[in-house]
Order: sequence, then C-alpha cells, then structure tokens
Amino acid sequence: MFEFDQYLGFILFLSVLTMGFWLLILLLTFIVPYWVGGALLEKINELRNKVKK
Repeated sequence: MFEFDQYLGFILFLSVLTMGFWLLILLLTFIVPYWVGGALLEKINELRNKVKK
C-alpha cells in the first residue's frame, strides 16, 4: 500500500495534471478564438477607416 506522503504526492500530481488539462481546454476553446476574432475585427475597422479617408 501507499504511505501517506506517497498518497499526497499522487493527489498533487493528479491535481496539477487536471488543472493543466482544463487550462488547455479553456485556452483552445475561448481565449484563442476571442483573441483572433478581436484582432480581425480591429484590422477590418482599420481598413474601413483608410477607405473612408
């Protein structure tokens, strides 16, 4: 059986792994598309302003 410190190390490892997994999912599904979409909208607005001038 595991000793108590091995048990805590295993729980810590699983916690870090799970947090990393969910952070990766958050980045790929929300933050990166928001960033790219905002950059594209800003570029389109700059081009429209150039055409108006």
